[in-house]
Amino acid sequence: MKKIALIGECMIELNGKPFGNMWQSYGGDTLNTATYLSRISKKEDVSIHYVSALGTDKLSYEMLTHWQNDGINTDCVLLDSKHQPGLYLIQLDEKGERTFLYWRNDSAARYLLSNPNFSDIVNQLKKMDMIYLSGISLAILPKNDRTFLIKILENLHQKGIEIVFDSNFRPKLWENLQEAQECYRQLLPLVDLALVTLDDEKALWNDANEEETLHRLKQIGIPKVILKCGQNGAIFYDKDQRKTAQVATQIINNVIDTTSAGDSFNAGFLQGYLTGKSLEICCQQGNKLAGIVIQHKGAIIDKTATSHLKSEFN
Repeated sequence: MKKIALIGECMIELNGKPFGNMWQSYGGDTLNTATYLSRISKKEDVSIHYVSALGTDKLSYEMLTHWQNDGINTDCVLLDSKHQPGLYLIQLDEKGERTFLYWRNDSAARYLLSNPNFSDIVNQLKKMDMIYLSGISLAILPKNDRTFLIKILENLHQKGIEIVFDSNFRPKLWENLQEAQECYRQLLPLVDLALVTLDDEKALWNDANEEETLHRLKQIGIPKVILKCGQNGAIFYDKDQRKTAQVATQIINNVIDTTSAGDSFNAGFLQGYLTGKSLEICCQQGNKLAGIVIQHKGAIIDKTATSHLKSEFN
């Protein structure tokens, strides 16, 4: 069995038209990935642990219950009596593309590393096979805590634990572009598997195309790179096999909501990766899961829509 810990933040989600039809759920990039990964994995193959902080309010306890019902281990979710979960609003256009409004500056997850029980979490991370985090996992933290987290990841990397990173660059979460770049430069040399999106890489590094992104990440020395290219599928690079290839995806005409497209791709990919499948098959699984998720509203869709993938992928 492989054990993976996913570090990040989950927030209350409001989705719909302001002062119109709107519904409440929850979501957050790494939690979305954890949820979909759990739903398509066999318990005996993959153990999924979420690392975050919530409040002691009713909404926090309800979210914990939902995560546990989805098969996610929540032993590494700390409770903070002084803070609550963040909140975000998704506004969708007619093409399913989304814009976000956030209220997260004082969320419990922001203070994860300063929680008096965080040392217990570090000890749990030492028992994992893989640690997964995103640019958002870093961006929400105070500067000193970001540095501390990267130091922890460096120690885990040296112990042979795989570090997986989705750049997931969100400009509004950083003071400026330079701050984000400097933080990423500290982390990227520790990364064993990069799961990045072309649009994010263009925004963060001013890459002109796929070739520039892949070249830059290869130069850093990252052994495996997956570049997500939306409707153009994904490109993978494997340093050990000296192989680069594109994996096409089926065009989806009924796109409803792309909020969790990249997160669900990562889940499909990681299910394959953690069970020893080739990078090509992993990308195919990511494409398939994401293609289903974007045909529904919300970051985390009804589990019946993806239930057939558990038998298909295993």
